Amino acid sequence: MEDLMTIIKQRRSIRNYSDKEVPDEILQTLLEAAQCTQSWANTQCWEIVAVKDPKIKEQIQQAVPASNPAFKSILSAPVVLALCAKLGTSGYYKGMVTTKFGDWFMFDLGLVTQSLCLTAHSMGLGTVVVGLYEQDKVNAALNLPEGMDNVVLIPLGYPTKIPKAPKRKDVGEFLHHDTF
Repeated sequence: MEDLMTIIKQRRSIRNYSDKEVPDEILQTLLEAAQCTQSWANTQCWEIVAVKDPKIKEQIQQAVPASNPAFKSILSAPVVLALCAKLGTSGYYKGMVTTKFGDWFMFDLGLVTQSLCLTAHSMGLGTVVVGLYEQDKVNAALNLPEGMDNVVLIPLGYPTKIPKAPKRKDVGEFLHHDTF
């Protein structure tokens, strides 16, 4: 396994996948990375649906605008991970919101998304984080119960094309010392 900084620096958004299946053992390792991800008060507010069924992937793709660069990835990736949030748990204490930002599920889902994507990259897999789509259509395709909402889709598979690294800000462009 590569060192963490190398994994972070080399991970790219992959939109082109081979048709090689992702072995169940590798998928299990990714899910263990999700299991170990930190969350608000250890609420672990996520549920993950691993979609391999082509018919369900077609339903999901119908929720993604054709203009989205990840549109084709929904069908071409062997697996699409649909990350869903249990609403009203993260950021709550005794049923009451505890922060000015309300439900904390977006933060927790961001953490688990990063864990999944970095772990996948370390294992030779590619991912792309898809957020531009009609979540309600995906909720219906996944048959999600009330109180659960799909937040992000992650096509997952073996990359056939790896893009160049995008330009990054220098640290000095976003770091402030002591005050803004």
